[in-house]
Amino acid sequence: MNDKITRLYDELKSQAWDGLLVTDPKHIYYLTGFASEPHERFLGLVLLRDQEPELIVPALDAEAAQAASSVTRISTHTDTDNPYDLLRQRTGSGVKAFALEKEHVSVLRYEQLHTAIGATQYVDLGPVLQEMRVRKTPEEVQRLKHAARLGEDALRHGLTHVREGVTEVELVAEIEYQMKKIGADGPSFDTTVLSGPKTALPHGVPGTRKLQHGDLLMFDMGVYSDGYASDITRTFAFGKLSTELETIYNTVLRSNEAGIAAIRPGVTCASVDQAARAVVEAAGYGPAFNHRVGHGLGMSVHEYPSVHGSNNDLLHEGFVFTIEPGIYVPGLGGVRIEDDVLVTSGGVEVLTSFPKELTVLG
Repeated sequence: MNDKITRLYDELKSQAWDGLLVTDPKHIYYLTGFASEPHERFLGLVLLRDQEPELIVPALDAEAAQAASSVTRISTHTDTDNPYDLLRQRTGSGVKAFALEKEHVSVLRYEQLHTAIGATQYVDLGPVLQEMRVRKTPEEVQRLKHAARLGEDALRHGLTHVREGVTEVELVAEIEYQMKKIGADGPSFDTTVLSGPKTALPHGVPGTRKLQHGDLLMFDMGVYSDGYASDITRTFAFGKLSTELETIYNTVLRSNEAGIAAIRPGVTCASVDQAARAVVEAAGYGPAFNHRVGHGLGMSVHEYPSVHGSNNDLLHEGFVFTIEPGIYVPGLGGVRIEDDVLVTSGGVEVLTSFPKELTVLG
């Protein structure tokens, strides 16, 4: 039994739960090493008091689970079986407190679980798993660094295809093809390439707009590799920019650097956001920075912590998150510069290394 599952058993005993069920495939991978996307089929890791852990998988995944999982007790169900019968057999009657991932369990699945288990109380396992995941181990940090390198390599490839008249979606296609070619599992989210005035849309959608001289060109992208994500944004000039756009770019760069400089163990998430935001506000663009400065990063591209100005949670060694200030001016354009960072015992390590100074393409 690995340390992570031992930690869950300790929690189960200390909280006087009768059992717990993990159903999020990312958490099952985190706890057992078995990676799977079960789609509509049931996948679950069951821990009951005084019993060894059990992994319940679709029958078609049995061989893969046996090869990859640190949990050796594996049960299967076919497409014509009711997998909740297995839960009923394992738990029996008299279940009182049972923990599950409330954020992941749908109403339908909850009703099916309750029919099978009949617990008198269901408690949320989410905070326990969040606390475990937020402090990255050295092995996890190495995976995050590798994902960052692959993402940056894919970005470099995309830049070789930048030319006047190329469309946003053409650049997206080149980048996502390259991700697979260099060994990434795939994009960690839909790759975003925006040009010209569209860069003023923080969540803009790439389209058929053609790149023109004088445009800003923004890439927001990342990859999954070995179960871990990267997330990087870089903004470039295609030809000479207007004076205001250059000012915006340099302001965002200084904001990014100020946010990173504020990171160390024991400070609040809010203070990091405020350090980055103060630079933008001092330049007169405060309302144009309209989102938090960052988000947690790990097995998910967005996870705890949320780094915003009202979050007074403290940073601790091993936290990984993004720093991504931006300024967005409708009708003119926008700039965002995003890095992945690790809180260390002495301060911060930046996991992304792609240059950030204003680069003119074309």
